[in-house]
Amino acid sequence: MIVIAGLGNPGSKYSETRHNVGFDVIDRLAHENNIKVNRLRFKALTGEGFIGTEKVLLVKPSTYMNNSGESIREIMDFYKLEPEKLLVVVDDIDIEFATIKLKKKGSAGSHNGLKSIIYHLQTDNFPRLKVGIGKKPPYYDLADFVLSRFSTDERKLVDQAIRNASEAVQEFVRSGIDKAMNEFNSRNTAQD
Repeated sequence: MIVIAGLGNPGSKYSETRHNVGFDVIDRLAHENNIKVNRLRFKALTGEGFIGTEKVLLVKPSTYMNNSGESIREIMDFYKLEPEKLLVVVDDIDIEFATIKLKKKGSAGSHNGLKSIIYHLQTDNFPRLKVGIGKKPPYYDLADFVLSRFSTDERKLVDQAIRNASEAVQEFVRSGIDKAMNEFNSRNTAQD
């Protein structure tokens, strides 16, 4: 089984904010692969199904972003999975807006959801897919920025990035991280 965890904050207050693009990618994957993400367990909304022939667990932690690792650790422990069987989908302020980037492993940077997962798993050796949500303007507090919503024009580009991210996740499941990285990291997803 492969666990695909999209990070975000629960509740309608945070719906469609920059910080919740991980949830948006899970929602798209669920729709495209006919998987219902409606079972509450492991401190998350989860849905089991298949992408191609591979069994997957789609996950939207119901903890707040800063505690995402609690949910992920419970899942990884329960299924006795190695970190390579986890793909975390997150927002990112450091890559170009509306682009995506797959990585095999790495530090959390400034992302508190990734920090929590690394802390709870005691490793940063898990794949992640980052979706560019734009750079924080100098006059914005970081928390206020990531909890803001996209403009109408930005939303169109982000929706395309979410579609590309969904394709990238499916390629990761079918063919592995290297092939998915080769195919999707070279795209300029804002125009594709």
